[in-house]
Amino acid sequence: MTNYRQEIENLTTQLGSQKTWQAINPESVARMRMQNGFKTGLDIAKYTAAIMRKDMEAYDQDPSKYTQSLGCWHGFIGQQKMISIKKHFENTDRRYLYLSGWMVAALRSEFGPLPDQSMHEKTSVAGLIKELYTFLRQADARELGGLFRELDAARTAGDQLKEVEIQAKIDGYVTHVVPIIADIDAGFGNAEATYLMAKQMIEAGACCIQIENQVSDEKQCGHQDGKVTVPHEDFLAKINAVRYAFMELGVDDGVIVARTDSLGAGLTKQIAVTKEPGDLGDQYNSFLDCDEVSEAELTNGDVIIKQNGKLVRPKRLPSNLYQFKKGTGEARCVLDCITSLQNGADLIWIETEKPHIGQIGGMVREIRKVVPNAKLVYNNSPSFNWTLNFRQQVFDDMAEAGQDVTQYDKERLMSADYDNTELAKVADERIRTFQLDAAKEAGIFHHLITLPTYHTAALSTDNLAKEYFGEQGMLGYVLNVQRQEIRQGIACVKHQNMAGSDMGDDHKEYFAGEAALKAAGKDNTMNQFANIA
Repeated sequence: MTNYRQEIENLTTQLGSQKTWQAINPESVARMRMQNGFKTGLDIAKYTAAIMRKDMEAYDQDPSKYTQSLGCWHGFIGQQKMISIKKHFENTDRRYLYLSGWMVAALRSEFGPLPDQSMHEKTSVAGLIKELYTFLRQADARELGGLFRELDAARTAGDQLKEVEIQAKIDGYVTHVVPIIADIDAGFGNAEATYLMAKQMIEAGACCIQIENQVSDEKQCGHQDGKVTVPHEDFLAKINAVRYAFMELGVDDGVIVARTDSLGAGLTKQIAVTKEPGDLGDQYNSFLDCDEVSEAELTNGDVIIKQNGKLVRPKRLPSNLYQFKKGTGEARCVLDCITSLQNGADLIWIETEKPHIGQIGGMVREIRKVVPNAKLVYNNSPSFNWTLNFRQQVFDDMAEAGQDVTQYDKERLMSADYDNTELAKVADERIRTFQLDAAKEAGIFHHLITLPTYHTAALSTDNLAKEYFGEQGMLGYVLNVQRQEIRQGIACVKHQNMAGSDMGDDHKEYFAGEAALKAAGKDNTMNQFANIA
């Protein structure tokens, strides 16, 4: 990889041969090139796919090296997450972004807020991927611009040691660009529609696409009722469609996450095609809730199939959907995961109704009997009441171990009255270590929270509104927003700089030299924050 000085030298030679380009400064061009390291979305997809593959290999060797992400619904939100991660941890290792279809539907649709039912515009997903990477690239450009200004200041001061130090930071620069796991829902139509949408997403920069096994026109949020799954062959066609899209665009190591909603889905729209006993279609149909019938018992419109040499009638609802046998969810999840991993998927996602390592681990152990290196993506969902779930788990464990639980009312475990009890402390510790424990015990390679910024935006806005429009007035903003930005070193306190004002000044100077009219003069109020980290 060409370093900063080599790039300047190469450009000096190139520009020297152009007699009419003498106003172009080689170092300025080198800076602009470094600030725009990714030229296309496909460049990003290829770069980030390699990161994910490397992380997957590392996890196989050491399950404590799991990966994490937070969901985002705007480019600025994703940018600020990665800026914060770099500030606190110095690198972005094993930390991604998640693009939630739920948040696209709720916050990005031209129809207004929508439920997670694939009713939003399918192009809005690719649009958000592009927006996220635009903001992440801008974060690179902004941070590098700051280093370039530090380099100029060191030169002006004649501080050669500082100059060498800053140049090393430039050459070793860590980008904000990280993998995005992007939600394609159930494909927004048939396999061709899935392929076309996947292409858009990959061209925008997605290296990882998550697709679920629900019927696309009946799709529901994974944590709502009424979910309807499709036979495996239908789902595998869409997995193939995504793989073809990756291969066509040259992202040969693109990652596919196959999500199963079977644990909470009691319905199917179709009876699977089966050609012989025990094939994939027959296995899917074996979970149908059926009654054995004779030909004499058949009525008008009945649908019958043959299983194990007997005629059976699947139970069909007024909605024309068929229901599965109760209690078959986990077995269906295991079959879904094995089938997906054997037919093109790289990772699996099991949508559960609660965060319980024992439940998840039990299914993973069954899957790994067939696919030993099976790895999960898991939704640490805000749909779960984490406090209540873990207090219930600890209560049950204490009772089973014969400990005295008479001081606790199991119907009131969420109460703040219990916050300082031993039960609550144990529960909170289990929540704290949940991701590491699940990575080791339940095969979870990637932990994500789908809707964190939806909730944090609501909470912080509620607090600001209460204080600003109440007795605190302007102090409500200053005390709990601006002063905290300053004290905690939040870059956005200099919001003009964050929006690109200083980069614009740099460019004006490149283009017009001393004649440049720059915004960062003495009257720029951002100078009030000049000495703030």
